[in-house]
Amino acid sequence: MTLKSTSDKGLQTLAIHAGEAPDPTTGASAPSLVMSSTFVVDEEISFSANNLSSESPYVYTRWGNPTTQQLEQKLTILEQAEAGIAFASGMAASASVLLAHLSQGDHLVMSNTNYPGTAEFARDTLTRLGIEVTPVDTSDLADITNAMRDNTRMVWLETPSNPLLRISDIKGAADIAHAQNALLVVDSTFASPIATRPLALGADLVLHSLTKYIGGHGDAMGGSVCGKQALIGPLRGEALVHYGGVISPFNAWLIMRGMATLPLRMRCHQENALAVARFLEAHDQVEKVLYPGLESHPQHALASKQMDNFSGMISFRCANPKQVAARMMQQLEVIHYAVSLGHHRSLIYLMQTDDLIGSSYRLDGAELEKYRDAAGDGVFRLSTGLEDGADLINDLAQVLG
Repeated sequence: MTLKSTSDKGLQTLAIHAGEAPDPTTGASAPSLVMSSTFVVDEEISFSANNLSSESPYVYTRWGNPTTQQLEQKLTILEQAEAGIAFASGMAASASVLLAHLSQGDHLVMSNTNYPGTAEFARDTLTRLGIEVTPVDTSDLADITNAMRDNTRMVWLETPSNPLLRISDIKGAADIAHAQNALLVVDSTFASPIATRPLALGADLVLHSLTKYIGGHGDAMGGSVCGKQALIGPLRGEALVHYGGVISPFNAWLIMRGMATLPLRMRCHQENALAVARFLEAHDQVEKVLYPGLESHPQHALASKQMDNFSGMISFRCANPKQVAARMMQQLEVIHYAVSLGHHRSLIYLMQTDDLIGSSYRLDGAELEKYRDAAGDGVFRLSTGLEDGADLINDLAQVLG
């Protein structure tokens, strides 16, 4: 009683059934949770994970686990990939891809505004290891083209980007990267597989922080990478086993449970976000609203072309952002003033420009001017949850004045 095929099934069906089957021993309908760190074997197995294959039995959870494998299979099918691998966090997944596929002397072209942890890892750790990094505005294909070098081995997109919600043309970037025999990696955390499937648009690897939309409930950390087996295989052997960023089977089970409602949740996230974004755009205290679903978004046409869902992330700017943030901390009733995103409850946080520029992005010149033109002194990053949209609007109205 498992899916005989997946190519003819809808995303909602796949989110529930892909990678799962009733337990062969107990008949349990829900996936079993296997927390064991080690497994009894009845044949001689190498003590080195380097000698294990996909056909090897379970030996040690750092090398493979039944619950984690079910999660990986579900992710792989939703992303239309050959293979997938789960990690302990989105940052573990990002670091693993960068370290496993780049070496001293290689060159990386990366979004110049993206998740701060990834930005700092690229600018500090990779450069210390002798890897050259060129941050560019990847929403402009000309900037990517101009940054390419003979030793470019990877182009890294984050679309929509954090926190400015820039949209990058995945297919166009893939063409540029592949012309140079470089990999295209897409961090699709803000989109989820319901909105965008980068591999179908030419990307080589797609990455997610499972902590966000895919898990969806703010109670389990995880990360994932999906792509061709030839690229995922080395990640399992080198990154998972040797770097040690192994996801807890319990977290894998929680995330897999959350995935069953992912299509339904994304539908509601988008509905709420669009209503809130329109409210904010009409508010006299709001200076700018960035949401891909609004026609005012600079890349709305591209977003409409490559996204099936505009997601629930909004960034907006208003005067005196620190004062507004202080009121939010004290007065918000429904929305939580907290970091992170993609959860069933709404979250908001002020992303201060000076803080991000100084610690993470380190932009200057024209790129700094472009960032300030969009963000001013800072943007509020709002992750719209699944509450009633009217309650979210009323909550924001009382703090905006």
